[in-house]
Amino acid sequence: MTQPSTPRPAVVLLSGGLDSTTVLAVARSQGFAPHAMTFRYGQRHLHEIDAAHRVAAAQGVSQHVVVDIDLRQWGGSALTSDVAVPKDRDVSAAHDIPVTYVPARNTIFLSFALAWAETLGATDIFVGVNALDYSGYPDCRPEYLRAFETMANLGTRAGVEGTQRLTIHAPLLHLTKAGIVALGQSLGVDYSLTTSCYDPAPNGDACGRCDACLLRLKGFAEAGARDPITYAERA
Repeated sequence: MTQPSTPRPAVVLLSGGLDSTTVLAVARSQGFAPHAMTFRYGQRHLHEIDAAHRVAAAQGVSQHVVVDIDLRQWGGSALTSDVAVPKDRDVSAAHDIPVTYVPARNTIFLSFALAWAETLGATDIFVGVNALDYSGYPDCRPEYLRAFETMANLGTRAGVEGTQRLTIHAPLLHLTKAGIVALGQSLGVDYSLTTSCYDPAPNGDACGRCDACLLRLKGFAEAGARDPITYAERA
């Protein structure tokens, strides 16, 4: 009698936002056993950590770790300093890289994920980057992900010895926000558990005016759906 195969482990970067929550559901739908990694990195608020815990519990991850690092030590971003978060921008127009860009954040996060994947014997990392409806961050581009994947297979013992060849999965890379919402809905994602806001109210309500909120609201509207989270203001 054939025994059922054991799901392969995969590391999923989980912020508690719309994109990473959708990616977690994609990893599960593809038969992986997700190990979720969230970062407490000195960001402006911890509501997203709470959201990540809710999402991880709802989706039944194999393990959920919260990694503590302090990027506020050097700041350089509105998310890790007292610089004001931009509001009411036209997110449909081309912009320079905004002040909400956190220097090298995805490189830092993926490096931690790579280390955990090697110890788990996992050959797969899932990340929720997107190259269409995004805020202009350089570490959300396909060429960046290809370069990191190459580096990862050159810079680990498992890669050099040939026991583990890492693949970076970015299933949302070429989707619009509306496409991401539609994909998540098809996988049964409960978006009421998530948060995307850069500058929420003390009670966690989304501001409705930062780039993250505007892109999220645009995605739900274009998908013909209503965002289930609470906003202080809705565009």
